[in-house]
Order: sequence, then C-alpha cells, then structure tokens
Amino acid sequence: MKIYVTSVFVYDQDKAEKFYTEVLGFKVKHNIPLDTNRWLTVVSEEDPKGTELLLEPSDHPATKPFKEAIVADGIPAHSFLVQDLDAEWKVLTDRGVKFTSEPMDAGPVHMAVFDDTCGNLIQLIQMKDA
Repeated sequence: MKIYVTSVFVYDQDKAEKFYTEVLGFKVKHNIPLDTNRWLTVVSEEDPKGTELLLEPSDHPATKPFKEAIVADGIPAHSFLVQDLDAEWKVLTDRGVKFTSEPMDAGPVHMAVFDDTCGNLIQLIQMKDA
C-alpha cells in the first residue's frame, strides 16, 4: 500500500494553483471542474507519477478554525522533501516566498517552514544522511 493522493486545504484554488506551480515548481496533474470548485492535483516535476497533492477547497465550516489554529501554533500542514535545503531556501526566497523559520538543524533533518499564501505552513525537509 502507498499514498496516492493527499490534500492541503486552500482558500482559493486559482491562487493555490499559481503558487504551487509557478513558485514551487509542481505541475498540474488533474484539473477537473466540480460544481464551483475543481479536482485540482499537482505533482512533483521530479516524480510525475508519484503522490498527488490535492489543492482542496476550504469550503467546510470546520476548515477555517482548524487552519487558523494550526498556523497560530506554527504547525505545518505538510512536509516536502528536498535534496539541498539551503539552495531551495535561496531559490524560494528569491521568488518572494515568506519563511516563518529559516533553515535549521532538527535532529536527523535540516528543515525550514514557509507560508504557502493559501492559509498553510509547509515544511521543507532535507535528510542529513542524504
């Protein structure tokens, strides 16, 4: 068994699509209209057949207080693996990404956290043994 799709709640699918593709470099895998929203998934350019990230609309009433609470506590919604965190941090910072924590050592990983502009914190992880 392996993970096929996982989701991140976003307030605006158009804004999320732009950020996740143009800024982070993911590519759209599925873009299927569903009523007023879309089944909108992105995948890594490095692994186009890998796990899809669903940019899930935050329409459910429980979503807003949940997202606000975890962001206020500094809890990332997801972790993305990178090969060279310092290089990735530099590229994303140059693209205007706002980091809530700069690269730091955290046990077996080197990590940083950024705001995805869609109501989520996302953690970047580089394994130290990599």
